[in-house]
Amino acid sequence: MPDLIQGLVVRTQAGYQDVHTDSGDYLCRLRGRLRKGRAEGDLVAVGDQVLINPQPDMTGSIEKVLPRKSVFSRQLSGVNYNYQQIILANADLAMLVFACANPEPRRRMLDRFLVVTERAHIPAVIVVNKIDLCGIEKAREIFSLYEDIGYDVVYVSAKTGEGVEEMRRHLAGKLTTLAGPSGAGKSSLINRILPGVQLGTGVVGQESGRGRHTTQVRQLFALPDGGYIADVPGLRTLALWDIEGEELDAYFREIAPLVPECQFNDCSHSHEPGCAVRNAVTRGEIHPERYDSYLRLRFGGSTMEDEEE
Repeated sequence: MPDLIQGLVVRTQAGYQDVHTDSGDYLCRLRGRLRKGRAEGDLVAVGDQVLINPQPDMTGSIEKVLPRKSVFSRQLSGVNYNYQQIILANADLAMLVFACANPEPRRRMLDRFLVVTERAHIPAVIVVNKIDLCGIEKAREIFSLYEDIGYDVVYVSAKTGEGVEEMRRHLAGKLTTLAGPSGAGKSSLINRILPGVQLGTGVVGQESGRGRHTTQVRQLFALPDGGYIADVPGLRTLALWDIEGEELDAYFREIAPLVPECQFNDCSHSHEPGCAVRNAVTRGEIHPERYDSYLRLRFGGSTMEDEEE
């Protein structure tokens, strides 16, 4: 039995993984026996802790993927079977980056991201970028509803650097993913946080109002104060993985506490009499757009694409 060493997968591309260990960085491939049969999800992902069989030329084979404490994932689109595409394994924090302008903010997409983080028990911080374009007051007007329900919201500008220090405080010592729609400025923010990295940045198309994907591989970047930040491809869709409609109410922070107060145990919160959730919407205690997001996810299907606001 070879002497195996433990490491962290810091980059994946085209079937190869860069694994960081105390002995150095190794270029690895997953051992053949682990790839047998059709997998139901990614077998190894950025953020995984693995055991590798190291070779003198700094290559190696991944012999075992250690149990994950959390998974930020989605249902892989474009296939006719269930497949869990892992965006980041073992995340301590998800920073969900949305622009307040250019492209226009899509809060329903943000609601989908929040469902995923709640389901995975990964704390989420909402990062509102490009406040230099709309002003802090307008940005707060758009996103303050999330502060009202208990999420941390950081208002930043990758262009001017405003708010970046607050981001750094959240990032220190954690394995964090920056996720969000293309064009929101994730790569620009990483360039601000880690100037030496200089990731490519994209331009938002004038006609579509959508950003172009600039991240082609998934990788981790070490932070000066400890921890890692993950740069992952921009997501235009986020098909929910392994989430049934009946459990969605548990992942909306303002809805979940009201569920026991509904008249019926199987209340869908859409039409039933004695529904505590609908009553709270009527009283203005639940934002109507959040309630609409819940209804769209519950009855519109968990794999629908993000829609225009």
